Amino acid sequence: MKTGKFITLGYYGNVKIGYGTVDYKNLKTIYIKLNSWVEPETEDYEFNEVLSKTKRKIKIRIYELRSEYFKKESIVDLDVRTKGIRLGKRSFLNLEITLFTQKCFDIRSKELKSFIKDLVYDIVDSDLDDKILFNFSKNK
Repeated sequence: MKTGKFITLGYYGNVKIGYGTVDYKNLKTIYIKLNSWVEPETEDYEFNEVLSKTKRKIKIRIYELRSEYFKKESIVDLDVRTKGIRLGKRSFLNLEITLFTQKCFDIRSKELKSFIKDLVYDIVDSDLDDKILFNFSKNK
């Protein structure tokens, strides 16, 4: 019997966003997914370093988060194939954030949707603001 749920939140700019859980009956984690195509402005940077700094900024933002829903612990998985990044070529970016819950709640509630949207918008606007790499597009 399938117990997972995924809720699509649409697009924020050119970034596709959504969230879900593996088991909504025994709620322990919520994952947030962000997908987009990215293209660099220049090839003069070490992209692995840019990605690790971005990942750290996101992790700090979540740690400082004040929420009745979630614990401070999280898992941030930022995937971009840095080997193939070059000018004029778009690479697929997949960001998955796993948040650990403090209590059970309805994952379809308006309050949770609003909370996750605000968090995602803040992450896209503040942490993925490095225009060296993060020039987002909906398609390849």
